[in-house]
Amino acid sequence: QVQLVESGGGVVQAGGSLRLSCVASGRTFNSDLMGWFRQAPGKEREFVAAVCWEDADKQYADSVKCRFTISRDGAKNTVYLQMNRLKPEDTAVYYCADVGPSYTDLESPNDWAYWGPGTQVTVSS
Repeated sequence: QVQLVESGGGVVQAGGSLRLSCVASGRTFNSDLMGWFRQAPGKEREFVAAVCWEDADKQYADSVKCRFTISRDGAKNTVYLQMNRLKPEDTAVYYCADVGPSYTDLESPNDWAYWGPGTQVTVSS
């Protein structure tokens, strides 16, 4: 059973930074990707970023490009999301996800197999 646990959320002023971490355990297959999604109140869960375990290839949502950086440490089974120049519209619950053995649409939450419980990020103006 894959388990994902996020940490690092909190309250920060606009323009500030936070670093989220996600530790994965129980992985028994070669999943290609780990990623981050977020969900603001009243909105659908949206893709933020993803990284390949194999070659660290990365993909970002347009809304976070040049501000957020995703990275992974294979030895620690940990994925990070460094968030800089945060904006009030970045306020959301952030979820770590593992895509599992296969996927079709990287940016669709429906294609991701495993999820963490989420961590709240609040950006004040």
